[in-house]
Amino acid sequence: MEIKTFCLLITLQCLGIQRSTSDISRRQKRAWIIETFTIDEGFDGPFPHYVGKINIDPKISLFEILGPGVDKEPLNLLKIDNTAKIWIMYPVDREEYDILKLVFQAYNKEKVLLNTRLGIDIVIDDTNDNEPKFGNKTYEVTIESTPLQGTALINVTAIDHDSTEENSKFSFSIESVTPTPQNFQFFINKEPDSGKGTISFKGCLDHVKAQKYTLIVKATDHGQPRPLSSSTTVIINIEDGNRHLPVFTNEKSQASVKEGQEDVLISRLHVIDKDTKGTKAWKAKYKIQGDKNNNFRIVTDPDTNDGLLYVEKKLNYEDDPVKNINITSENEILYFICKVIDRNTAGLWKINTIIRSSFSVAQSGTRAEETSRLSTHHLTVTVEDVNEAPVFDPPNKTISVFEDVGLGFYLETFTAKDPDIGAASTIRYIIGEDPAGCVTVDSRTGEITTSKSLDRESQFVKDGLYVVQIYAVDNGEPPQTGRATLSIKIMDVNDNAPSLDKNIIDMCQSDRISSVNVTALDPDEEPSSGPFLFKLLGDVKNKWRIDPEK
Repeated sequence: MEIKTFCLLITLQCLGIQRSTSDISRRQKRAWIIETFTIDEGFDGPFPHYVGKINIDPKISLFEILGPGVDKEPLNLLKIDNTAKIWIMYPVDREEYDILKLVFQAYNKEKVLLNTRLGIDIVIDDTNDNEPKFGNKTYEVTIESTPLQGTALINVTAIDHDSTEENSKFSFSIESVTPTPQNFQFFINKEPDSGKGTISFKGCLDHVKAQKYTLIVKATDHGQPRPLSSSTTVIINIEDGNRHLPVFTNEKSQASVKEGQEDVLISRLHVIDKDTKGTKAWKAKYKIQGDKNNNFRIVTDPDTNDGLLYVEKKLNYEDDPVKNINITSENEILYFICKVIDRNTAGLWKINTIIRSSFSVAQSGTRAEETSRLSTHHLTVTVEDVNEAPVFDPPNKTISVFEDVGLGFYLETFTAKDPDIGAASTIRYIIGEDPAGCVTVDSRTGEITTSKSLDRESQFVKDGLYVVQIYAVDNGEPPQTGRATLSIKIMDVNDNAPSLDKNIIDMCQSDRISSVNVTALDPDEEPSSGPFLFKLLGDVKNKWRIDPEK
């Protein structure tokens, strides 16, 4: 153990003064002495071990030492005999106590506390006694897709608890990799001024060669004379990269669907992918090309990887009886091909890669030839003609007519057409809904006339509007029916006489004038209803009167 002693002696001249015997216990000024001892935390015995001797004034006969290492933690670390020799009793850790500051109190022969205080500093010199320690015993990561070289795979962290910079700095290294990599090499970089190390690689990872690599990573400090180190295990799992694109089993096929159908499955497309089943590198996704009106949609069967083609929007035979579309397929993750060209380069290796994503291709490296292109399937969809209902143009009409028109009065004409191309069908018009039986329709021309007088006050007329439906029926197989609506706005005429709300009225005769209220009703609208003119009939002169008459 190396012991270093520094002594500073400052003597202060005291002025003489007269004292009574009662002043004996008063403090007397003496000299200040400050001493420093140094011990090495790396010393491991034998103990007790001599540290040094405190230089004190010979006039001081009694003294007391207080502070850390004596009466404070670390308790009983130091032993000081009556000759002021200091002994250390057991090892001390600088990471807990870097300096012990003791206070020396002196007394004269009369046991009077002198105003002389000795400060004793015991400095603990740091030694390289702590190795860097990792945060985890084992680190593990799974690489879901094939990354490019230089990509960070996983981080490890370590810390060195030594106090000084020389002993706490450390470096990372990869001691071993199992199994031995082919066409790539792991490396680790330490972030400056931190305890984090990032593991990456250069070259081309390959799931086919190995699905798991076990790395032993070491952290070694820069302490002297003997560097210390520790290690951790890093497990890197590599899922199957997308080395193969899905390929359709057939390049062409046909399907058919009836016009007017939607959300129906019309074709199941099969693909073969040589990557591991169930992985993202195996799972296919499809894209439709040439579907301008978005009539189709395609989804992937999660169990078989087949493409399921549906009709999303109704197809019309008359618009386009045949649809030709192309369907391509790729995987859920990048299609990635990597080849090492030159290992003898500074930094990352020289490689060629082919990367395909979102149905587009990108290349990196010096020269790359794309050997695998997206597989394409051509599908011809035949739209089958079906008998469609006749179509009215327009399907809704509104007319106005007075309610007093006579029988056979012309109202409107509806015309329907058969949308089927080349159809030689015959259209027949019939009454669909006519709740009051007020109209009739010519079965050949669609001409609508009244079959009886229209009554605006009828229970079937709502807010002056009477609604009937006309059907157009073709002679196809099976027959189809088109529908049209005629709304008749009936205008009011004075075709209803007013009436009293009561036919008989009882009155009580008395000595005074007797009276009663009479109420008249008319279902017609103004001005064909009120005001009314009232008149009494019979022998009423000078006996009865009505007020007012209007």
